[in-house]
Amino acid sequence: MSSEGGHSWARAFRYTFVRDLRLRIRHGSEWGSPLIFFALIVTLFPLATTPDRTVLVTFAPGILWVAALLAVLLSLDALFREDHDDGTLEQMLLSPVPAWLLVLAKMCAHWVMAGLPLALMSPVLGLMLALPSSVFWVTALSLALGSATLILIGAIGAALTVGVRRGGLLLALMILPLYIPVLIFGAGVVRLALDGVDVTPYLAILGAMFAAALALSPWASAAALRLAHSG
Repeated sequence: MSSEGGHSWARAFRYTFVRDLRLRIRHGSEWGSPLIFFALIVTLFPLATTPDRTVLVTFAPGILWVAALLAVLLSLDALFREDHDDGTLEQMLLSPVPAWLLVLAKMCAHWVMAGLPLALMSPVLGLMLALPSSVFWVTALSLALGSATLILIGAIGAALTVGVRRGGLLLALMILPLYIPVLIFGAGVVRLALDGVDVTPYLAILGAMFAAALALSPWASAAALRLAHSG
């Protein structure tokens, strides 16, 4: 690849990333709704069960991770939908820049608006679930890695269902089984940190899941978008 081609790819990536960030900021409901949903689940759980700190801290890792998973799933339907409806997706697929690179830029923007805030909110919400401050960094880091992996995996399902009317339920049925390993290891990391165990190997496993998803998802999503567009 020539130096000029590399610069044009970088410009296309940066333009798509910034464009998607601006669109999501402009449409506040697209990124605000998952965050509100995440906060509501965590907030309502102590009210619906018990305020006992011993009980809450036991269930805190699972509550935070299930709430984050559902919040990410809620946001995925909008990942490619607007571009499909206004014709931008067709232009992306016809662009001389590889479609996987533009798809990756959209995934990064989506994580910044829908995944990273979940990780940053988790210590505050963890206080409501009696999590000790010593595990806040583990919780935030695991959710940052995990939410990125969930978005990368979910993007494949979002691409496959982009042309389906009301495809949210189909998307959930396709993607949820693939989310289970991330959920198990993500919640397990926080639970082990509560027990005082060294969580570095388990964070490395989450990192490996993220790396595998990053290596496969942009290409698979681009192929799925071409399939949906040609159909």
